[in-house]
Amino acid sequence: MPEMPEVQGLAEFLDHRIVGLQIRRATVANIAALKTYDPPIDALRDASVTGVSRHGKFVDVATDADAHLVFHLAKAGWLRWYDALPATIIKPGRTPIALRVALSDGAGFDLTEAGTKKSLAVYVVRDPAHVPGIARLGPDPLDPGFTRDAFAALLAGKRTQIKGLLRDQAVIAGIGNAYSDEILHAARMSPYALAANLSAADVDGLYAAMIATLRDAVATASGRPPADLKDAKRRGMQVHGRRGQACPVCGDTVRSVFFADNSLEYCATCQTGGKVLADRRLSRLLK
Repeated sequence: MPEMPEVQGLAEFLDHRIVGLQIRRATVANIAALKTYDPPIDALRDASVTGVSRHGKFVDVATDADAHLVFHLAKAGWLRWYDALPATIIKPGRTPIALRVALSDGAGFDLTEAGTKKSLAVYVVRDPAHVPGIARLGPDPLDPGFTRDAFAALLAGKRTQIKGLLRDQAVIAGIGNAYSDEILHAARMSPYALAANLSAADVDGLYAAMIATLRDAVATASGRPPADLKDAKRRGMQVHGRRGQACPVCGDTVRSVFFADNSLEYCATCQTGGKVLADRRLSRLLK
């Protein structure tokens, strides 16, 4: 799933590339992806792009037509950029393309989604705050106003495992499965630690790890074209997606815990005092 650093990279790329251009067409290939009807998608036709920004994991393309094109790439979505947009006709139901946007200089992009479970979402709204997912976002962790004390206040009293709390978009915007693994590894903290039980020193370490991890990832993503962002993300991971490999810090084997539709990766030596966390799938089979 694209998370804050990759989405920031996409927003910066589009802001550099399409501001000042007109949207000639916005063609919906998967009608289920379009979550709004007022204003209609045709409101974007011939609108000039005035800016591109990020809200959590949402990309916001602002125009001069009192309409914003907002999209969320979900778990398996991506943006495919073309310097020269293909002339092929999109056949709804027979393509991974959810939306195609044609621009006035002949370039354009597709929003695509792999797999059969379709969650990619497209909105056309007058104000980004009208998108429910944006309206309920928590603070952005890289906002200058998001201090260590602000972070501590979010954690206080929450009897929630820290892994889930970091991923909760209503608490902190933009962090998902991959970067929560990376942050917790950098902080040398168990994913199962309860937020309410963290000491002041724990909060200090977790906050520092979160800011450093995200800043480094945003710097890596910045300036890269969309086609390079996924590989850059994978290369930067210390534990996420590296099950069975050696931890780059201590050399222990990176392990996974599997859940219904995803997994977490961690290093037992660095994060859990050597304790191997139970595999939830195996635990269910043994019951």
